[in-house]
Amino acid sequence: MNRITALLLLLPLFASSTLAAQSVIGKWKTIDDETGEEKSIVEIYSKNDKVYGRVVKLFRKPGEDPDPVCDDCDSDDPRFKKKIIGMDIILDMQASDDEYSGGTILDPANGKVYKCKLWVEDGELQVRGYWGPFFRTQTWKKVS
Repeated sequence: MNRITALLLLLPLFASSTLAAQSVIGKWKTIDDETGEEKSIVEIYSKNDKVYGRVVKLFRKPGEDPDPVCDDCDSDDPRFKKKIIGMDIILDMQASDDEYSGGTILDPANGKVYKCKLWVEDGELQVRGYWGPFFRTQTWKKVS
């Protein structure tokens, strides 16, 4: 077997392992981009060709409610007054090349919903929320 044939046979293996390493699916530790504090664990999962994110754990300070509700969510939002643990905060994300977009993310701390984009860079999940032309990006760490 010549080198070119061997390379062509190995190329699909390399490509699939690269794509698998870049998956957004899994559990991620959210890090506040302003304070650097760990805030929660969000599980990103796929359903009906879309991606969603559910809060599975909150890191709370002593004296804070360990399982709060989203008091600040809009009263028209079905998540209003619901428990944050177990809540889907990322909705309807669709794959587009090497990122996900077209959906929304809720910040339960202030009840605001933002347009969202997700992608993996250097093994970390980049989560960008948009409000008009403005945006904030958080870097979430993979939970093993």
